Amino acid sequence: MEPAHRALLRAHRLDLSGQLLVSDSIVPLLYQDDILTESQVEDIESQPTNRHKCLKLLALLPSRGPRAFDSFLRSLDEFGWVRDQLVLELRTQPGPGPTDVCRLPDSVLRKVPSDRDLSRLASGLGAQWEVVLLDLGLPAEAVFRCRSDHALSCHGAALAGLVLWRRREGRTATVQRLSQSLKAADVHPSVLEDVLRGQE
Repeated sequence: MEPAHRALLRAHRLDLSGQLLVSDSIVPLLYQDDILTESQVEDIESQPTNRHKCLKLLALLPSRGPRAFDSFLRSLDEFGWVRDQLVLELRTQPGPGPTDVCRLPDSVLRKVPSDRDLSRLASGLGAQWEVVLLDLGLPAEAVFRCRSDHALSCHGAALAGLVLWRRREGRTATVQRLSQSLKAADVHPSVLEDVLRGQE
């Protein structure tokens, strides 16, 4: 998926998650187009609410290849006003500025973050930590448990969730995946860059 398409979906993810009913026609069409795998469809459908299903879909789409965005637009037949808004904005929006781009080298992006990395990142997330964890694919119940177990510490709740995500995802819990979710939550790339500075 092109950077402009990723940026557009990221900018509108909360609006889209409140407007789209993804189970009826969107997910089946994306599966039919070989954009989504069967396990990804099951993962989306296992989410507790329609909003979470949509957020899960939007988190998966950017990694599903060059056809994913066009296929997503085609799937919006029942939501023509949404599709028209996205197409209009795509035509008029400027490209991402240099400050919006994560400047970490590939060697760092491919690595799995350490406990120290996750702890420092948790300190920088602030109120956005729940959005980041949901975008990373953590179930809403797990995020709620992190919040209730660490009711007096935002850092503790965020760190618990990040460690749980890394344990669940194993080798796929990379810095690059973290970077994608930070963008989706509108957390500036410099937060992650500061955490990983000096690891090039």
